[in-house]
Amino acid sequence: MKIKKIMALKVLVVLALALGFTGCSKKGSTKGGSTATGWKINDKKGGFQFNDKFKKQETPPGMISIEGGTFTMGKVQDDVMHDWNNSPNQQHVQSFFMDETEVTNKMYSEYLFWVKTVFPPTEENYKHIYNGAIPDTLVWRNRLGYNETMTNNYLRHPAYADYPVVGVNWIQATEFSKWRTDRVNENILEREGYLKKDNKIKLGSDVTAENSFSTETYINTPSKAFGGNEEVVLKKEMGGGRRAAADTAKNVYAQRSSGLILPEYRLPTEAEWEYAAVALVGNREYNIYKGQKKYPWSGQYTRSSKRQYRGDQLANFKQGKGDYGGIAGWSDDGADITNKVKAYAPNDFGLYDMAGNVAEWVQDVYRPMVDDEANDFNYFRGNVYTKNKIGEDGVVELVTSDNITYDTLSNGRIMARNFPGQIAQVPVDENETYLRTQFSTSDNRNYRDGDRQSTRFYKFTDSEEGAGEEKHRMYEAPKHSITADSLGKMDKKFDKSDKRTTLVDDNVRVYKGGSWRDRAYWLDPASRRFFPQDMATDYIGFRCAMSKVGPKSNKKTPRGNPKK
Repeated sequence: MKIKKIMALKVLVVLALALGFTGCSKKGSTKGGSTATGWKINDKKGGFQFNDKFKKQETPPGMISIEGGTFTMGKVQDDVMHDWNNSPNQQHVQSFFMDETEVTNKMYSEYLFWVKTVFPPTEENYKHIYNGAIPDTLVWRNRLGYNETMTNNYLRHPAYADYPVVGVNWIQATEFSKWRTDRVNENILEREGYLKKDNKIKLGSDVTAENSFSTETYINTPSKAFGGNEEVVLKKEMGGGRRAAADTAKNVYAQRSSGLILPEYRLPTEAEWEYAAVALVGNREYNIYKGQKKYPWSGQYTRSSKRQYRGDQLANFKQGKGDYGGIAGWSDDGADITNKVKAYAPNDFGLYDMAGNVAEWVQDVYRPMVDDEANDFNYFRGNVYTKNKIGEDGVVELVTSDNITYDTLSNGRIMARNFPGQIAQVPVDENETYLRTQFSTSDNRNYRDGDRQSTRFYKFTDSEEGAGEEKHRMYEAPKHSITADSLGKMDKKFDKSDKRTTLVDDNVRVYKGGSWRDRAYWLDPASRRFFPQDMATDYIGFRCAMSKVGPKSNKKTPRGNPKK
């Protein structure tokens, strides 16, 4: 009997082994190798190298992770203004990062310090770079008001250090975002040993106009970063630690595949900003919203209902005519003008001042309607596609002190379009647009709203000749112009025509949220207004966003899958 049991056990073991080998032969063994070829990946002897050790995108300084999802963009309450420029539509936003607070005077002053030191305004080639970056402090002036204290002190005085920066136009906010991208990635690469330690703080000596760091320059031609200084731009040797597996080969620079370089800082899109402000994540039960949200916080009122803070205002806004904060000493909002960031409770995403304090620039070009018929995923109007300029030698062309491009804005301000050390950009051409279904031109700001078919003069049988004439403009915004002669003398031409019917054109941008100057109506995240991109006010600021790469959320197990 015992012998039979032993024999039966042996048979079962043999069968199990046979099945195991059969299963392996069917599935194919790829342990340590490619599922495409079976070749070994990250072999020390060479071959294909890939960063298998990458975990997740590093959270950028000062930012909060916002998990994407669907939401109703636009007014969900009565449209008492009856302007119908924010009709409800369903949109989906991809996960992204957003600044916890608005950009403050201290943050912007760091930018000004860097620009002034690296591009001294005392030098003729650079004088417009620094001057073009300075906020317009005269936005505080009022014909019938005394505000000179803010004009002289708001940007620079330490009492206002943690207050949101104002007087910044949309173009300046965009340039600040580009600068921030380079400084953060420069810090990361130094930390990881790809750049010389402490070099970045030696402004004016080691870091100069012709010898500074640009993220895109480093990625595309690292040997030219920092002016080609090999003592600063280091190559990595083979080793372990936090170094990416893609960099295990000898003598390499960091690349996108290293997983270290962060995507660009930028202004949030209107859809992203509104989604982040309304923060429905805290107002749901399972997959259903528990009622509509009028403000970034729960409830229909601007005062707190919590026992400890009962009656306190939840944001900084204008409460009535001649009432910018309430009665002194009791239940006011704590501010006459702007207020310190984080002075009020955050919303359910952990973002501060998504209503009140200052309104905020977003990326989008303004149009009265959000065209959800054309797109309902990561909606954005304002794409102007460019590509790196390639020189005659076949490599990317860098901006130098001799070929900086300056733009003269309609109000006379001169701003640098690019900085020395960056890669020169040109519009995409037919090599990129030919037979594409997603885009056909470089400039898509007026797509489906400003093309010839959209004008009241359009006739189907008309030829394409004359399509760019004045009468074919979709919007008749004033056309101010300004020119400068060789001596710098400005010739300003103000459009005095009485035939203009709108201020809308391709150079006006959306701004969101209420400010210290606005009534409660504008605190609704769905509210939208527009302002010329080259002008600034004392009530519009901004915060930055960054796209998130990889999974939608950082949860360890995918939804619906049991834990292993």
